[in-house]
Amino acid sequence: MQQLIAPLRCLTVVLMMAWLAVAGVRADDVLPDVLPQAPEAASGFQARTLVRASTAMVVAANPLASSAGMEILRDGGSAVDAAIAMQLVLNLVEPQSSGLGGGGFAISFDAARGRVRAWDGRETAPEAAHAGRFLREGRPLSFEDAMNSGLSVGVPGLLRMLALLHREQGRLEWSRLFEPAIRLSREGFAVSPRLHALLARDKGLRAQPAAAAYFYDGDGRAWPVGHQLRNPALAQVLSRIAEEGPRAFYEGRLAQGMVDAVSGHDVPGDLSLKDLAHYRALERPALCMRYRVYQLCGVPPPSSGPLAVMQMLGMLVHTPLAGLAPNSLESVHWFTEAGALAFADRDAWVADPDFVSVPVQGMLDAGYLARRAASIRAGRSLGKALPGAPAGRRTASGRDDTPEQPSTTHLVAADARGNAISMTTSIEAAFGSKILVEGFLLNNQLTDFSLSDTDEDGRALANRVEAGKRPRSSMAPMLVLENGQPVMAIGSPGGSAIISFVAKALVGVLDWGLDIQQAIALPNRGNRNYGVELEAGTSLARLAEPLRAMGHVVHVNETASGLHGIVWTADGLEGGVDPRREGQALGY
Repeated sequence: MQQLIAPLRCLTVVLMMAWLAVAGVRADDVLPDVLPQAPEAASGFQARTLVRASTAMVVAANPLASSAGMEILRDGGSAVDAAIAMQLVLNLVEPQSSGLGGGGFAISFDAARGRVRAWDGRETAPEAAHAGRFLREGRPLSFEDAMNSGLSVGVPGLLRMLALLHREQGRLEWSRLFEPAIRLSREGFAVSPRLHALLARDKGLRAQPAAAAYFYDGDGRAWPVGHQLRNPALAQVLSRIAEEGPRAFYEGRLAQGMVDAVSGHDVPGDLSLKDLAHYRALERPALCMRYRVYQLCGVPPPSSGPLAVMQMLGMLVHTPLAGLAPNSLESVHWFTEAGALAFADRDAWVADPDFVSVPVQGMLDAGYLARRAASIRAGRSLGKALPGAPAGRRTASGRDDTPEQPSTTHLVAADARGNAISMTTSIEAAFGSKILVEGFLLNNQLTDFSLSDTDEDGRALANRVEAGKRPRSSMAPMLVLENGQPVMAIGSPGGSAIISFVAKALVGVLDWGLDIQQAIALPNRGNRNYGVELEAGTSLARLAEPLRAMGHVVHVNETASGLHGIVWTADGLEGGVDPRREGQALGY
């Protein structure tokens, strides 16, 4: 089994120079950004090397989760089995990002059936949800007030999605997949630098007694790095679910505990036993689009992520981007203009397809994307992008105020039988709603709806709150196929910036010829239609003034990507990990 090693900085630089030479990219285009000091990453940038394996591989956001995935693969489990085991461990060791109290999306390759399958475990609004949920005296609540409340809690969908995945593509017994997480919950795990830093600066978590008692010492201080944190309550919950299945979560005592915690909050919500019992995860038709010789596949709406990524690449194929140096001024210009156009369409057209007619095929039509790309001018910003007019569109809504947060996680797995999965899960903001129930946190995912119901002109917003509706997401777990077989699995946390992060990695591998680790380590760039965003602490920051001279509004931001990916090669598998977080790639 190969393990990801953090070598000395000088050795990393030498290796990266060698890889860049092979890839045909100038060292000064990428090398200055391999190991910057990044204030956005609680653990700092960490040296990363490409991981290779011949047979199977996992990549997750924490080494303990990756180890659990490898344990399952070596025991004969499938890629889906490994993903489930990793996600359960992430619930424990990365509680700020995902867990039983949240939801997610997954895209898998089913080798036995030879097809891609898409899975929707997105939370839903309670049956009692109504218009004006986040309005007070006609004005939207602040995001912090909306988030830290019972109003923000949606019906958790993650566990139902995991059970559906296991039924369709699992090999080992359901209970076996829980063993690593149960063991770690009982024995404890070392608090990581990232978790400690996030706990130390979080204020809302301390205001919730159950959460404060678990995450802080008696003096209200965050547990230090290395502290052995045990979660016996979560061990009991996981043991019951392992034995009884998802019903132990969605019905009975545990379900009542969730309902009571939400209704008992200072700002109570309306989650009900009926909401929990009636929740269903869905298999949706995979969304796929041809790109050069590849097939890009991802989950469809209510996630806007893969759709927007495909729109970006479908426009960029009509630009000179593939022949440009990755970190050049021209490259950033073309890439970010495509992003602005994709986000304009996303904001106008995308929401839960069970409530809104989303013109997906029109948005991916080759002719439509060519026309959108033609509006990008060399050397000059197009300014604020307007939504296009895709076939099948309805009346567009105005730009809404949906404030997606970056506290999400992503993992990928590939097994020896040719199966693969890319899965992104979330509880939305860091530590979700801050409501802790039996050792796990509940989501604040309903703040992924617009906090308003209408725009400034009184038009109903597509992503407004409605009973039973799934909030729009930007999660973008994706697979790339060539000749019907997977060649790349990729995804990231990062709120709505996920779209730019994933598009960057895809272009890096498919167009610039970088390996997966090089593509992930590239400095982040994007445009969510309110200006170009460049990653602080990287060489891209020097492009701010030249981009402003081209008419761009420019923001130099800290970023929170957590890209994890696998690429299939003629010699086996290659795994990449985002140096901005604590993840690990393992394989054999």
